Amino acid sequence: MTTGFVPPPYPYERLGELKAIGNRLEGGAIDLSVGTPCDPAPPAVIAALAAPGRVEGYPPSIGTPALRATAAGWISRRLGATVDADAEVAACVGTKEFVASAPQYLKLRTPDRDTVLYPAISYPTYEMGAILAGCRAVPYLRLDEIGDADAARALCLWVNSPGNPTGEMSDLAEAARWGRDRDVPVISDECYAEFSYSQPATTILRGGTAGVLALHSLSKRDNFAGARIGFYAGDAELVHYLREVRKHAGLMPPGPVQHAATVALADDEHVEAQRERYWRRMQRLCQVLAAVGLPAKMPDGAFYLWLEAPDGDAWEASRMLAAQTGIVASPGELYGSVSAGYLRVAAVAPDDRIELAARRVGLA
Repeated sequence: MTTGFVPPPYPYERLGELKAIGNRLEGGAIDLSVGTPCDPAPPAVIAALAAPGRVEGYPPSIGTPALRATAAGWISRRLGATVDADAEVAACVGTKEFVASAPQYLKLRTPDRDTVLYPAISYPTYEMGAILAGCRAVPYLRLDEIGDADAARALCLWVNSPGNPTGEMSDLAEAARWGRDRDVPVISDECYAEFSYSQPATTILRGGTAGVLALHSLSKRDNFAGARIGFYAGDAELVHYLREVRKHAGLMPPGPVQHAATVALADDEHVEAQRERYWRRMQRLCQVLAAVGLPAKMPDGAFYLWLEAPDGDAWEASRMLAAQTGIVASPGELYGSVSAGYLRVAAVAPDDRIELAARRVGLA
């Protein structure tokens, strides 16, 4: 019998052992492995979900005019770039589905190319999107390491800044130039853009929209992960192509969610409060980690601590961390083979749970 594609285990489902270790402690495990928000979404956003007249008809796949206009205004106000709301912005059903599906659509658009370039230390869906499209998934550590042969075959180049899992801020202008020089679309995943600490929030769109897309999510910004809503903006020809093919695929964010997203993107105050909340939690987690011999530095962006495991054994370090504090971390191999000696801790538990971990290691 011919054997086709066999999906690998979903990365975070490999962490059952660590959760079991943490659950042996009184009060149970403190799961900081997945970057899922734990704080409430703004009340006005939740109220908007129940607004009448939003569920009877099919919502526009590309996003309502109000959502696209508000998204364009947010890009200008918060990130300092200009996009045309009518021609250069469209909605998506959460950005993970966009990351996973974009390569197959780009392959249909450019069938003579078959390669997806993505950061070697990164969110695993960049690689999986290439695999699901039947494409070559080629990781890179630096742009200048990408060979001419791979660039010539590239459907797209992914960048992620601030980056998951490292919190690193990338040179987005350099990435845009690299892509334009080689006629390779650059897709910049900017879902953590407003959680930037070492420099102001920015976007690849500051240098113009030609040849680039910026991908944005309300999951992190607005604690709205369960609603599954995001948007992409940039090159008008590429946005138009993706809009049309995604219509045929039936990809449309629900009407109430689009309305609520419009409300969320119009407000910045709750984002500033969340940004400070994550910063404070990461500072406390650094103290907890130091107490068990796992020193960590504060990141340039996002809400993850990325730290080196003693002796390079991230799984053993994660077991020790779970046993002593109850914290469930993500071993670095989930984000690429070159990061197997690291682990990621996400600041995504309420303050009382983080304080529980602190008490377990003797911190007042």
